[in-house]
Amino acid sequence: MTPEQHHVGGAHFAFTDRWGGVSAVPYSELNLGGAVGDDPAAVLANRAGAARSLGLGPDRVVWMNQVHGRDVAVVDGPWDSEAEIPAVDAVVTARRGLALAVLTADCTPVLLADPVAGVVGAAHAGRPGLVAGVVPAAVAAMVSLGAEPGRIVAHTGPAVCGRCYEVPAAMRDEVAEVVPAARAETSWGTPAVDVVAGVHAQLAGAGVVDGGRSAVCTLESRDHFSYRRDRVTGRLAGYVWLDQ
Repeated sequence: MTPEQHHVGGAHFAFTDRWGGVSAVPYSELNLGGAVGDDPAAVLANRAGAARSLGLGPDRVVWMNQVHGRDVAVVDGPWDSEAEIPAVDAVVTARRGLALAVLTADCTPVLLADPVAGVVGAAHAGRPGLVAGVVPAAVAAMVSLGAEPGRIVAHTGPAVCGRCYEVPAAMRDEVAEVVPAARAETSWGTPAVDVVAGVHAQLAGAGVVDGGRSAVCTLESRDHFSYRRDRVTGRLAGYVWLDQ
């Protein structure tokens, strides 16, 4: 694995690629998703290896049961069991050293940190979550823990780009009615949605002014999982945490 990493004021942001794990085809190699049909033992091994490669303890990573909504969970430690993982698309914490993880394979992973307040957040923003407002909801939850939007650093990871995310014209119009910045056109001239652009517009609207975005389009990159390209495939992960 050669993760894409960023470090700002004691905050750490990391995004995995698909290499360096133990999963077999079609999940090869570093599948971190536990609900895509892969061998559970391979997923656990991949999650442990990925965490250790980032200097994290595997037992200090919080995962979500992502459902394309806008609900946010405030956490202060990992879940006791898989059965306790809630159906949410964002998690936030004020616990330093606790890593929050988001799974994607075309959707936009959004990592957020206010190093001064000691608050971090992770959100899963696909097209439905963008429209539902999961990113503003995550920012609001961080603010409730003491974060200030103007101090929040945001990074979005590998995701399908607006040049590739073709949708019916009516769907594009529905999204653009809520988030105008998401209106796009494919490189071949058909209607599209740019979720990444929409997410960054929502971040700006929430007062988050410091943001970076990955240049990787998952559909175009064979180094990353893409559901739209392959259907049966693995999941990437984004991780955010603060130094203790």
